[in-house]
This record gives sequence, structure tokens and C-alpha cells, in this order.
Amino acid sequence: YSDMAIGIGRMFGICLPLNFASPYKALSIVEFWRRWHMTLSRFLRDYVYFALGGNRKGKVRRYSNLLTTMLLGGLWHGAGWTFVVWGGLHGFYLVINHGWHYVKQKAKLEFLDDQPFWRLFCWLLTFVSVVNAWVLFRATSFSSAVEILKGMYGINGVALPHALLARLGEHAEVITSLGIGSYLGGGSRFIYTYGWVAALLLVSVLMPNTQQIMKSYSNYKLNLDNALFSKGLFSKLFTFRYNTAWAVSMAGTLVIAIFGLTSVSEFLYFQF
Repeated sequence: YSDMAIGIGRMFGICLPLNFASPYKALSIVEFWRRWHMTLSRFLRDYVYFALGGNRKGKVRRYSNLLTTMLLGGLWHGAGWTFVVWGGLHGFYLVINHGWHYVKQKAKLEFLDDQPFWRLFCWLLTFVSVVNAWVLFRATSFSSAVEILKGMYGINGVALPHALLARLGEHAEVITSLGIGSYLGGGSRFIYTYGWVAALLLVSVLMPNTQQIMKSYSNYKLNLDNALFSKGLFSKLFTFRYNTAWAVSMAGTLVIAIFGLTSVSEFLYFQF
């Protein structure tokens, strides 16, 4: 929706600030908040965190300022305890992240940042932490959040469609020996759902974002790694150009988007 607002603004000669920059590519919570809801992050930094003293009054005060800022950021999203705890959880994440940076510097472990396995671990840890926190953000109560988390981690049990297990032949016995059960029906829905989840995960993590696609026409300057706009899977292939291939692909995308509007979905931020 932010990209839509930016594009419509450009049509009227208004240059709105960039709000998201591939947040799920972040390798740390600190980087995540430099990429996610960037206008809110800057507001909280400039008018809350800095106003409280920032990092100018020692590490303990710095960490308490971070927690306070994120708690208020959570409260901004809605007058509910789930939002407050969500903000506090991200504040806790940030404190751990800054503490790790301090330990890494003292122990001279900066070389890890260039190791592929470490970067993959950092991405996975960041992604899982953010997704867990989203449960609190979207749940209507703490009890429903707990139930969702139990389901996510298989505490209520794990099961696969019987039709899917039947097609695995001998491998199905190995799967069931791990305590994974089965249920009747839902095989095609299971494949459809998790197929989309896997495909869209790859898109959000590997594909270039809108600013990378439009890099020849974008004048946004961010305080992020310069690689943000220069790297990405198929970055050259997905760089926008005025040609027939792009015209056809964009027209096709527009048609799919219009005919894909089969139901009404409330704009999430109408309540904030």
C-alpha cells in the first residue's frame, strides 16, 4: 500500500518518503527497523528515543530508552495490551542485538559478518523472531496468540493429509515414525497453501524490491548498505525499461490484480 501511495503521489508531482525497503532481507532486528515502516521508525527515533537521551547517558540508560521507545511504538498501533507487548518484545530484541554488537566488537568477531553460513543464520534468527512477534500484533487476545504459537510449533500435534502420505510410499513410514499423524481430505488445499507460502517467501527474500526495479528512475537516498539497490536475484532482468516486454508484463499484472479482487479486505491501518 505504501508503494501505491508513492506511485499515485508521483502522478500528482508529490514525492512521498520511502516506507519499506525489503524488510525480510534484514540480517538483524536493528536492520529490520531500518527497512520496516521507515517513516515511523524515524519519528520514534527523533522525537522519542533522542528526546529520552538516546545513547548519550550510558548503556543502561540507552537500553531502557530503547525499551520505552518501542513500548510507545506498540501503543501507537492500538490501545491494546497485545500491541504494547509486541512493541516491548521488539525493544527486547533490539537490546539483545545491540548487546551482541558490543560483545562481537570486543571479542573481534566481525569476520563472521562475511561468512555465508553466519549470514544465513542471522537472517533465519531475525525472520523467526519477527514472525513470532507478528502473532501478538495480529491476535485479538493473549490466549489466542498462545494458541496460534502452539499450532505453529506443533505443540498440538503435527499431521499431513492422508492422500499426500499415501503418495510418498515407503517414505511415509519414516514420517509417521517421527510422530506425524494424518487426516482425511485437504491434500490439494495443503499443497496449494504451502506452495504459495514457499513461493512468496522466496520472492520477499531473493527478488529485487520496487526501488531496485525502478532504480534508473528513483531518487531515494537511504542510510542503508549501498548493496540494497545494487544486488538481488535477476536484478538486471528485473530493472524497468521502456520496452514491449515490460509493457506486456505490467498490463498482464494489472489484469490479474483487477480480476483477483474477489472479496473485500479491510485496510489494516484504518484502526490506528
